Amino acid sequence: MSQSVDSDVSVVRTYIENHRAAFLDDLVEWLRIPSVSAQPEHATDVRRSADWLAAKLRETGFPTAEVWETPGAPAVFAEWPSADADAPTVLIYGHHDVQPAAREDGWDTEPFDPVIRANRLHARGAADDKGQVFFHTLGVRAHLAATGRTAPAVHLKMLIEGEEESGSPHFRALVEAQAQRIAADAVVVSDTGMWAEDTPTVCTGMRGLAECEIQLYGPDQDIHSGSFGGAVPNPATEIARLVAALHDEHGRVAIPGFYDGVVELTDRERELFAELPFDEERWLRTAKSTATCGEAGHTTLERIWARPTAEVNGIGGGYQGAGSKTIIPSSAMVKLSFRLVAGQNPDHIEKAVTAWAAERIPAGIRHEITFSGSTRPCLTPLDHPALQSVVRAMGRAFQQPVRHTREGGSGPAADLQEVLDAPVLFLGISVPSDGWHAPNEKVELDLLFKGVETSAYLWGELAEGTHEAH
Repeated sequence: MSQSVDSDVSVVRTYIENHRAAFLDDLVEWLRIPSVSAQPEHATDVRRSADWLAAKLRETGFPTAEVWETPGAPAVFAEWPSADADAPTVLIYGHHDVQPAAREDGWDTEPFDPVIRANRLHARGAADDKGQVFFHTLGVRAHLAATGRTAPAVHLKMLIEGEEESGSPHFRALVEAQAQRIAADAVVVSDTGMWAEDTPTVCTGMRGLAECEIQLYGPDQDIHSGSFGGAVPNPATEIARLVAALHDEHGRVAIPGFYDGVVELTDRERELFAELPFDEERWLRTAKSTATCGEAGHTTLERIWARPTAEVNGIGGGYQGAGSKTIIPSSAMVKLSFRLVAGQNPDHIEKAVTAWAAERIPAGIRHEITFSGSTRPCLTPLDHPALQSVVRAMGRAFQQPVRHTREGGSGPAADLQEVLDAPVLFLGISVPSDGWHAPNEKVELDLLFKGVETSAYLWGELAEGTHEAH
């Protein structure tokens, strides 16, 4: 490490320590606002949260900080141009809305009355996502202090939505409408986490999602199984056959065309996954399960991070009450979800599933298939210069090697990647024990300030690394 880099680290850490208390006071103030987007009674609180953040970003130094309206909850946009005209543009994504929370859910304290104990900040939103959005405010100021700049080394933008915890129903339309304002060379998503407190990691991708409900209709009403059973098609039987046909004997999804375009794991990616300290038995206990299953030829981590899946989320039909009722039911249904990986297109999956279902429905059964909203997968290659910038920045903050993960879930980051045609970089410091969406959500303060420090180094790293990508 060069003398100038050592000097930057010293200045950044001193600046953070000197402003730690004020930063926490501000964050606690924001966490007191119950910005629960899923509950209409909190609509004014979500707006109050957006107004609070916009004002705080202006106070931080952003010349532009605006509240953007949507048909639902408001988002916040901020922009701070670099003094270097040819500097790359970086957009930070996060969200200011939170999950519902109440003391009777099992919280030890009031969820919107933040408490610090054992060097942990407990409150709804502490980790997901207000803490991880807010660490950038102190990070950019530490960046300026260390470099002597009056503006960031990159053209810095922020887009903090207000409906992520409600499924981001208006986010895609907002991104498309504001594509010119939010245009960027790279997107930094701070709504994710690390493998563990002692294992800093950078996520390189998230899976996409497609969902559908299939309804089967047979007789116009429930009919007697003694008079008609074995002679007319049974919707409940056919829905079971449909579900049984989802996978082959090797755990692969058996829908024709399902794997079209799938980007396979590289040998290096499989090696990096295998290096993580994964305790499968402990993971199973977390899952409240006793055995693993899935696509043959892949490890558990590969299955949940980098392979597409088909899951039954709900199934029903016929009599569900006590005792027996000997009928052929008039209808049955199944709800399915498909996690998608890089190279898969939700529109293609919708067509493939529709064709597969239609082909398997026998005469005498009418079916309806309805797809709900979809999310595209996103993936940034390991060797992308912008990703390497994040790895270097985090490595400087944590003073140890940074490993790589993916996320098995899905999120709106893919909309940004697709509309803006920019790589998505995940920078999060939350750990699994933080309890996202659960009672007693918390953030580890030491990790929170490592996030601040990483942010402080990142803009200089990206000023170099993003240029290399072009």
